[in-house]
Amino acid sequence: MEAPIQLSFPLPRSPDTHIYLHLTVKSKAILLFVTTASMDEAGAPTPLGSFVYALPDRYNPTQPLSTALCTVEPTLEFTTRLAKLLARRTQLPVYVGNSISLASTGLGGTVEEEMEAFKKVVEVTLSHLQPVIDSSRPRPE
Repeated sequence: MEAPIQLSFPLPRSPDTHIYLHLTVKSKAILLFVTTASMDEAGAPTPLGSFVYALPDRYNPTQPLSTALCTVEPTLEFTTRLAKLLARRTQLPVYVGNSISLASTGLGGTVEEEMEAFKKVVEVTLSHLQPVIDSSRPRPE
């Protein structure tokens, strides 16, 4: 799965805004970029957002380690949570860049809207990472 996967899907509670996802899976790491754009700004560049590196902890597999490489406060928590979740599920190092903006959602980006967006990004990303997750599980003998 060396070729990047690029796709988009509607932002929950904001059908005129899409989440754009760019996923690259290498043998030793995963690279994910996510951003949002409404239909009228689809061709315009978006701000960088946060960039976080996370890797599984061999001694405590349920708590991956992470470090922020580039921080933009409104996107940092979302990016860190996403990177840690993917590192824990795939058992691979993960780089996540995120510039999702929830300003166009119905209530302007409440906690509930952020959680819905997070769940949707995780659901879509994990569906494409299922072969990686399956190969990282130990095989019964």
